[in-house]
Formats: sequence, structure tokens, C-alpha cells
Amino acid sequence: MSSLMWDEEPPREAAIRRLRRGHRLARALETWRPDAWTHLDEDVRGAVRRGRLRPGGWQGVLGREHPAGLRALLFRHPTEAELALALCDPDGRIREAALAQAADRPAVLPLVAVRAADWAAPVRDRARAVLAAALPTADAAALAATAPVLLLIRGRLHGGAGAALLEEWLRGAPADRLTPLFLHRDRATRRLALRTAMDRRLIEPPELVRLATADPDPAVADAAAGAAIAAGCQDGTLGLLLDARTGRIRAAGVTALHRAGRHAQAEPYLYDRSAMVRACARWVLRQDGADPLARYRAACADPETVHGRAPLGLAECGQRSVDLPVLWALTGHPRPLVRSSAVAGLRAFEVADHARLFPLLQDSAPGVVREAARALAPWADRLPENELLGLTGPDRPPHVRTRALRLLRDRGSFAYEETARRLTEDPDPVVRQQARRMLGRRERLATSLDGPPAVPLPRSGG
Repeated sequence: MSSLMWDEEPPREAAIRRLRRGHRLARALETWRPDAWTHLDEDVRGAVRRGRLRPGGWQGVLGREHPAGLRALLFRHPTEAELALALCDPDGRIREAALAQAADRPAVLPLVAVRAADWAAPVRDRARAVLAAALPTADAAALAATAPVLLLIRGRLHGGAGAALLEEWLRGAPADRLTPLFLHRDRATRRLALRTAMDRRLIEPPELVRLATADPDPAVADAAAGAAIAAGCQDGTLGLLLDARTGRIRAAGVTALHRAGRHAQAEPYLYDRSAMVRACARWVLRQDGADPLARYRAACADPETVHGRAPLGLAECGQRSVDLPVLWALTGHPRPLVRSSAVAGLRAFEVADHARLFPLLQDSAPGVVREAARALAPWADRLPENELLGLTGPDRPPHVRTRALRLLRDRGSFAYEETARRLTEDPDPVVRQQARRMLGRRERLATSLDGPPAVPLPRSGG
């Protein structure tokens, strides 16, 4: 029988209900989530204190001096569910007694980790002793569940000691125990595992590159890319960095071209979609005495051969007095990417010529309209309201209508809310969705401020 029983069905503590019914922890809660364990601990104590969970089992026969229920917990083998609930019990004597049963029960090791930061010194001391003995023999599943909990609670008053135990053990753990943590869902766990493995030189450059190109966490990806470059990338691994989907990793690969003495190979990256990559490519070329600005100007000189992103690169390192006319000319280029890049370049030069920029809001290419709206947004209060309203009409393409609506919002137009509400019922699904999203954001802001703002705040982007 469980040590705790419901007085009535609680509104949300489904994990406690399942444990009370005898379910295993893997079925009762999402064991891969570190906060699932801390929530279980908090919910059990909270339910008892609020009277939603009434005493029963071990706790029901607990006395002041030598409770029979406590002896029962010490001398019989509780089920996994009973042990989990006992480890969360509000009574410190129950928690401490439960730790004696937890030493050889890997499924509850994450709750032992929680107890390692317990407010009661006897409980946390015993929990840390159990952890120190259990970590070296814990299987992969127990380690994968426990490590994130220790890292989650290390910010608590007594939480640092458990995380220190984990870090100390990882520094000497066999490689096959450490490397599975590279794939853990928890970012803090992946970061710690990677940092420890790199300190111990356990990862070869190809595996570092794989981590750099595949991990969604920028901190993990950057650390892996940096370690791969420091280890001396060969052609294959450097090529993987240069072909990575993430701009930060491509930038690391481009920067590594300087170390490899292969500066000329950075030139194609002058036209990369990532601003960081373009900046790194310019730096690498300058280290070899080349002039990136001259390359950009040459690339923009012939409309027949201009690279799609050359106009933006020109604006990033060019001179307004010399290069601005080139960008204006390229806003009429037949290729949409060249036009949008030229408009983005005008924005980089902080061009405020509303009369010339406004017609670009009617371009057939969504990318051009997006960049034009971004360029006009800082001066939205100076745009003609009637013409913006006209661009929201049903005869306009969806990408024109939605950008015009955003500029009406940024302008602080009194017609914005009425227009947006009308467009929430528009037949076009793109327009309808965007209008609903913008109105929803405005209403959430108004609620958070306890009343609607007098004028919508201007935004820097379109």
C-alpha cells in the first residue's frame, strides 16, 4: 500500500495518482524531464500540506519517538512507487529512512538527487552518500535521468554539492559512460558532457564536427566547432563545417581557412546568406592582403553577372557616397534576390528616402517587400496612411497586404485596429492568419499593461 492516499482527486497531480495506484516511475511521469522530478517532490508535499493527500500507510502510524511506520519502511522492501512517494514525504524521518532503501534502486536515483539538496542536513548528507556510491554503477538510463536533475538543482541553496559529485565522477568515468550524454535532450547535460570529454581529449575531430553541425544548442555547437578547429581540421572535417546549415558553424569553418592558409577559398562566402559568415570571409581575405570591397564592387558592376547577395555585402563594408547609387540601380534588377539584397543594403546605409522606398512595397517578390517594409519601419509615422490602407485591399498580393498592415500598426494609425479586425475574416488564409496574430499580440500587450497603450510602440523590423 502506498504511504500516501488521496483525500479527493487533485486537479493536476496525475503522476501522484499513478504512483498511488502502483505504477512504475517510467509510466507515472516523463522521466527524461528534470523538472518532472522536482515537480513530483513539490506536489507531494504541497498536496499533504493542503490536506488534499491524507496520511496513510507508513505515515499513518508514525509516532513521536520510535514510529512503527518508520521501522516498517526500514525493514521491508517497498515498491518503486512507495519508495518514490516516501522520498518526497514532508517528514524528514521518512525521507531519510527511504534513502536507505534507495541505494540499490536506480529508478529512484533522480529523487535521491533532489534529496541531495534537502533542507534537512541529515537527509541531504545521506542522499549525497547514496549518490557517491550509486553513480559509478548506475546504468545508462539512470544516469541519463539523474544528471539533468543534479544540474537543474545546483542553483538551490544546497544544490551545488550534488552537481559537484556528478562532475567529479564524469572526470574519471569510462568514455562509453560519458559519450551517450552527448545526445541527451537536456542542454545542460550535453554541455557538461561535451566540456568534460573535450578536457579529457576523448572526442576525435570528425565526431566534434558532427556535434557542431547537428546539435541545436549554440553553446554545444560552438564549443565542438572550436575544439575541432583547434585539433587541426583535415579537408573532410573542414568541408563539413563550411557546408553546415547553421551560419555560426559555417563562420567557424571560414575563420579556420586562415589557420589552414587557404584564404582564397573564403571568397565564395562573401555572398553567404549569414551576415556573420560574410564578415568572417572579409576578415580572412584581408589577412591575405585581398580587398573584399573591391570584390563586392566588381560583383555589382555588371547587372548580368551580379551575385544575389553582393549588394548587401557591398553596403556592409562600402562607402555611402560611392556605393549608394549602385544599390538604388539594383533595386530594379530582374532577379528578386538581387533586388531584395539591394533594398537590405539601403537599410544598412539607413536610407530615409520614403518617396523612393515606398513603391518597393508593391514588388512582386515577397523578399523585396519584406526588406522595403523593414527599411521604412523606423519612419512609419511619416508614411501616407491612405496609401498604406490601399495596399491592404483585396486586389493586392498577400505579402503586400500583410506588410502594409504592419506598417499601419507601426505608424500608430487609428485605422489599424479596424483594418486588422476586418482582415481576420479575409478569404486569404495567409492574410487572415497574420492579422489574427498581430491583433492577438496587441491584446496580450494591453492585458499585461492593464489597459491598451495609447499608441503602438514602433518596431525596428518590418
